[in-house]
Amino acid sequence: MRSSRELLLAATAMVLIGGLYVGVVMVIGTPTASGLIGHSLGVVGFILMLATETLYSLRKRSTRARWGRMSSWMQFHIFTGIVGPYLVLLHTAWRFQGLAGIVTLLTLIVVLSGFVGRYIYTAVPRTADGVMVEVDQLQAELDRLEIDLRNQFASENILLNDLTSRVESGSKAVLGRALFARGERRRWRALLNKIGVPPGETERILSLLSRRSDLARQVRSTQTARRLLAVWHSVHIPIGMALFAAAFVHIGAALYYATLQP
Repeated sequence: MRSSRELLLAATAMVLIGGLYVGVVMVIGTPTASGLIGHSLGVVGFILMLATETLYSLRKRSTRARWGRMSSWMQFHIFTGIVGPYLVLLHTAWRFQGLAGIVTLLTLIVVLSGFVGRYIYTAVPRTADGVMVEVDQLQAELDRLEIDLRNQFASENILLNDLTSRVESGSKAVLGRALFARGERRRWRALLNKIGVPPGETERILSLLSRRSDLARQVRSTQTARRLLAVWHSVHIPIGMALFAAAFVHIGAALYYATLQP
C-alpha cells in the first residue's frame, strides 16, 4: 500500500495555517485580498501552485538529472497542490466575484481532479523511484506469493481458492479497488476464523492475501489503469493551463489597478 504521508503533511499544514488565520481574524478582522496579509497569502499560494505545475513535470522529463526520487517529487507535487490552493482561498477573503471567482472555481476543479489523478496513479505499479513495473515482473512476484500461500494452507482443510477466487479487473478494479479490498478483507477474516486460525497468525495471512490480491489486480488491470491515467491527463492539464492563464490575467490586473495606478 502506498504511503499517504503527503496528505497528512498537507492536512497538518492547513490546520496550522488555518489556526493562524483564525487568530488574525479575531484580532483585526478578516484580511482583505488587497491588504498586506491577503496579498502575502496570495503570493505564497500562487508560488506553491506554480511549483506544483512545473517542478514535478521538469523532473519527470529529465533523463539525465537524478535529483531525488520520482516518488518524493510526486509527494511534493501533491503537498504543494493542496496547500497552495488553500492559501489562495484564504487570500480571496471569501469573495468570488468576477475573474477572481473564475480563478477560484478553476482552482477547486483542478484540486478535485488532482485527488482523482492521485487515486488512479496509485493503481499503476511502480518502483520506489517511480518507474512503472511491467506485467511480467508483477506475474513473477505473484507466482512466488501463490507458492507461499499454498504452503501455508497445505495442512489446512480449506481450499485456497475459497480465499483467492475473486479478482476484479478493468476500470472497476482501478476505480473501485478500495471498496473491493475492504469487502475482501472481511470475507478473508471470516473464513480464517471459521477454520480456527490463531489471531496473531490471522494478521500475517491477511497481509499475504492483501498483497496477493493487489498483485493479481495489477496484473489484470495495469493497461486499464494506464489508459485511465492518460485520459485524466488529457482533462487535467488543459484545465490547469486555463487556471494559470486566468491567474496571470488576475495578477496583472491587480498589479495595474491596485499598485501602479495613482
